Amino acid sequence: MSYIVWFSDPYPGDVRHLGGKNASLVTMTAAGMPVPPGFAVTADAYRRVFAESGLEQRMAALLDGLDVTDQAAVKVAGAAARDAVTSVPLPQWLTDEIVAAYDELAARCSDPHVGVAVRSSATSEDQPDASFAGEHDTYLWVRGHDSVIDHVRRCWASLFTDRAITYRREMGYADGTAAMSVGIQKMVTPRTAGVAFTLNPTNGDRSQVAIDASWGLGEAVVSGSVTPDNFLVDKVMGQVTSRTISPKHVEHRLGDDGRVVECDVEPERRDAACLSDEEIRAVAALARRAEKHYGCPQDVEWALDAQLPDGENVLLLQARPETVWSRKPRTSPLNGVAKDTFRSIVATLLDGHHAQGVDAHHGHPHSVETTRDTEHPQSVG
Repeated sequence: MSYIVWFSDPYPGDVRHLGGKNASLVTMTAAGMPVPPGFAVTADAYRRVFAESGLEQRMAALLDGLDVTDQAAVKVAGAAARDAVTSVPLPQWLTDEIVAAYDELAARCSDPHVGVAVRSSATSEDQPDASFAGEHDTYLWVRGHDSVIDHVRRCWASLFTDRAITYRREMGYADGTAAMSVGIQKMVTPRTAGVAFTLNPTNGDRSQVAIDASWGLGEAVVSGSVTPDNFLVDKVMGQVTSRTISPKHVEHRLGDDGRVVECDVEPERRDAACLSDEEIRAVAALARRAEKHYGCPQDVEWALDAQLPDGENVLLLQARPETVWSRKPRTSPLNGVAKDTFRSIVATLLDGHHAQGVDAHHGHPHSVETTRDTEHPQSVG
């Protein structure tokens, strides 16, 4: 039995063994969307290691009966749980598979030390009644066998952050029912990156795509380090109907030592739009492809790879269901897509500015932190 699943290979098993993020990456790759290559360590590997190493019993002893309203107790129990997970050596049967898969990915990318994102993908993610996005850790620009193996353990350990423990209990999920798959995915070198919603997160209007973008890695957007540029794109007419260009004083880049660093943005780029209109429409089209594939509004992470030619450089890093407006009841059809689409067509046809897409520096940027369950690309544990 293999504990590795490539994003590019058909997966005959139950996608729940891959967790929410990895199942999405497998599905999007199979649908022909531009997803960077990679593979997943299945949740079955987590379960087997926990059972054979005694971690299962140790977690139960630490967490059973824990009062999550007592944050001091949660902090002590969570720290002990994470330390226990990260201190257990991975067995040879698993390290051999991870090393072989990393070497294969490096060969496919023609880079023996290929940098990867190591992403947590819990089996409890993206449940219909809960969203665990942001509760678990992701690590960027990880290189080499030992580092990848170490960060797989860290992702497992992030199942026991204070926030994750508390949220599971609040949502009625038992600790023992959750397991962690881990995704290992080639990093891109973004000129620009960000998030996109296939509805307007300020009012739930499904006739629009809302895009937040900033220079460099997307961590600047999801962590709130900058106020991103914000664009609204009309789904029907494909026009950029609103844009807000914000001062972007910092960006996250890959440093010379292979670590992600925060750098000052050169003065000439700070107040410049980080996406052209053509690129804005390309990002919106990619987000719409994800929405069409999944059949519901999506919250998408994307990047423009600086090493790829124009027209091929917009990459889909992740897509998950939008979890704020999608849960709100819609009282009648006129309050749904039909009304939004009709209003959108009329507004676009009547408003010359919208039709030409020239209302620069006008609009209402939304807060990523208040409308999106953010995933922090660095360790929070």
